[in-house]
Amino acid sequence: MRAMVLDAPGRPLRLDHARARPEPGAGELLIRVHACGVCRTDLHVVDGDLPGPAAALVPGHEIVGTVAAVGDGVADIGIGARVGVPWLGWTCGECPFCLSGRENLCDRARFTGYQIDGGYADYAVANAGFCFPIPAAFSDQAAAPLLCAGLIGYRAWRMAGKARNIGFYGFGAAAHIAIQVARFHGQNVYAFTRPGDAAGQDFARGLGAVWAGDSETRPPDKLDAALIFAPVGALVPAALAATDKGGVVVCAGIHMSDIPSFAYRLLWEERTLRSVANLTRRDGEEFFEIAGRIPIQTTTTAYDLEQANEALSALRDGRLEGAAVLLTNGHDAQEPRAEESRS
Repeated sequence: MRAMVLDAPGRPLRLDHARARPEPGAGELLIRVHACGVCRTDLHVVDGDLPGPAAALVPGHEIVGTVAAVGDGVADIGIGARVGVPWLGWTCGECPFCLSGRENLCDRARFTGYQIDGGYADYAVANAGFCFPIPAAFSDQAAAPLLCAGLIGYRAWRMAGKARNIGFYGFGAAAHIAIQVARFHGQNVYAFTRPGDAAGQDFARGLGAVWAGDSETRPPDKLDAALIFAPVGALVPAALAATDKGGVVVCAGIHMSDIPSFAYRLLWEERTLRSVANLTRRDGEEFFEIAGRIPIQTTTTAYDLEQANEALSALRDGRLEGAAVLLTNGHDAQEPRAEESRS
C-alpha cells in the first residue's frame, strides 16, 4: 500500500509506495482509508512539538473508511461498514481515570497517528472499540474533520458551560465546527484571528459570528467564556482580560507555546483557566448525535494522499479555510480543491 511516513520529526513526510499492508489483530479492524483529515496535532507530531512518536510513523487521526477485514473477537462490526477513527486509539480500562469515566486521561493511553500508525495511507488498523459509525448524511470528506476538530471543539465548548457570549481564539478547523454547535444553542460567538486576517474574519462572520477581529483587539462585549484553539500561549492573558467575572477560559489544544506571566487580577474574580486533554468515546457518541441534528457543515480543501506535505504546509502557514483532507480513494487531486461539505 501507499503510506506517507515520518522518518524523524522536523523532516517532510516520505512517500512509501510499497509499505506492507497491516493485518488486524484480536479486537481490531483493517480499514480501507477513504479520507483522512489533516489536524494541527499532526503538525505538532511532524514538527517535533510532541515527543517520542513511533518509529517510521504514519500520521493521521481523522480517518474515515470502510472495514476490509476484522480480527478475532470483533462481532458487532462487519466488513463493509463505514467507520471513523479518532485520536484516542486505546486505553487500559483499569486505571483510576478509566474507571471513573475519564479515559481521556488514561495513564497508558495510546493515540492514533502518534503511537499507532494512522490514516495517511491506503489502509490502517484500529481497535474496534474506539471506532465510531459515521452517519450516512456525511460524505467521507465532510466527516473527516469531525473526528478530531469536531470532537475536541465539542469537548471544549461543553466545558464553557452555558455562556451567552463566547470567544473563539483561532478560527480554523475546530472553531468552524464548534461555532455551529454554539449558534445551534443560541450563543453569541466572537471570533479572534491573526492580525490582518480579513479573510478569516469574513469566514467567521459568514458562519454566524456576531463580531470578528484580531486577537489583539478587545471585543465590544465582555465574554462569559473563551475557547483558545490557536497554539499560542500569549492568547491566555488576552482571553482572560476579555472574559467577565466568573467566566472560563479553555485551552483546547494538545500543545501550546509558553504562557507569559500575567497579573493575578486577570484571574481574580473567580475566573477559571483550564485545558482540554484528548476525548472520550462518550464525547464522540454525543457529538455525532448533535452533528446530525444541526446539521454540521464542514468546509474542506481536498488533497491527494501524496500531497500530504503540501496540506501540512498550508496548515502551518495559515492558508486554509476550514480543514484540509487527504483523499485516498482514487480521487485525482492534481490541485487542491475547496469544498463546502453539507450533510
